[in-house]
Amino acid sequence: MNTRWPYPGSLPALRHAAMACMVFWSLFFAGNLWAHSSSNSYLTLSMPSEQLTLRADIHLRDLDLIFDLDGNRDGQVTWAETQSRLAELNAWLLQGIALSAAGQSCPLGEADLKASQHADGLYLSALWTPLCPAALGSADRTTMKLRYDLIFAQDNLHRGLLRVDFPDYQSSALLSPERPEAQVSANDSRPLRVFGRYVLEGVWHIWIGIDHIVFLLSLLVLAPLQSSRQRVMHWRAATQARPVLRDVLAVVTAFTLAHSITLGLTITGWLTPPADLVEPAISLSVVLAALNNLLGFSALKRWRLAFVFGLVHGFGFASVLLDLGLPASALMAALGGFNVGVELGQLAIVGVFLPMAWLLRYTAFYRWVVVVGGSVTIVVLGTFWTLQRMGWLA
Repeated sequence: MNTRWPYPGSLPALRHAAMACMVFWSLFFAGNLWAHSSSNSYLTLSMPSEQLTLRADIHLRDLDLIFDLDGNRDGQVTWAETQSRLAELNAWLLQGIALSAAGQSCPLGEADLKASQHADGLYLSALWTPLCPAALGSADRTTMKLRYDLIFAQDNLHRGLLRVDFPDYQSSALLSPERPEAQVSANDSRPLRVFGRYVLEGVWHIWIGIDHIVFLLSLLVLAPLQSSRQRVMHWRAATQARPVLRDVLAVVTAFTLAHSITLGLTITGWLTPPADLVEPAISLSVVLAALNNLLGFSALKRWRLAFVFGLVHGFGFASVLLDLGLPASALMAALGGFNVGVELGQLAIVGVFLPMAWLLRYTAFYRWVVVVGGSVTIVVLGTFWTLQRMGWLA
């Protein structure tokens, strides 16, 4: 069996390349839709000056899915286009957000609606002062429940990020179609509970983060192949599993170590990179990792790429945690849990991809469609994300 990857130039190679382009251009458009299907809303339950308040921030882009706010069809929803629909928006918010305390409903009343700017665009901010049946003591606050059921029907990847900021404890929760209700409980601020909750959130974040996933796959796709050291893109299938596993372990470990460093430094306030630079840098790392597979900058030392760009991805993970809100009383438990969750999510991806790659490593399909076609597609997709996040594309 010929285990060597033929160098481009022959007619079969051109046919493989054509097939790769057709397959992965279709995946590009699917991936483009997937990349923009998920979104977050931000909810905050707090008691400044002993007055209970509830705030919800929802992206205007998500509201456009329901209310068709983009009147001039320019791809951008403005606050002026939103203002004419404030009465409808108020009624819609009230049917999708509910708060109760000690088993009794807390009427929200009419919200104060304003525009607010987040790193990823313009949001509608709704602020309520809920009318709970009685003055809230600490016992009542531990029996409060918040239900959030907006946008899930239009986007099942949508999530509500709840932050609880009370004088006597802080907490957070992730609201989803499967878990639309969160109970506010002082028990949730215990370190073990915080650790477990943030493990789940770390797993979820890596699984819905298409840019993190394709970056990881770009670093792993050459693992079951070995360079002949003769010329670029001239590879043969690996014959022993141990070096492959060692290579994969080096990549995953380097990425883990790097993002843990910048995640910790950002959360603790030592580094505060601008959000409008972090997201384009993450997508650019995707492009460079895929180009490495095609041009061979450092194909035998991918763990170095994993470490360098893992530092950038750590800033992205930190922004998620900062948006969600970290309990000050259990900061290390939250950081540790989120990191563990991210690693479990990565290992699940590796566990699915690597066995298939190992079985297909001798085939032209793997080398041309998966490696070449996949890397070309990721370059195009990553370039699109980079331009979009820099504001050059709508």
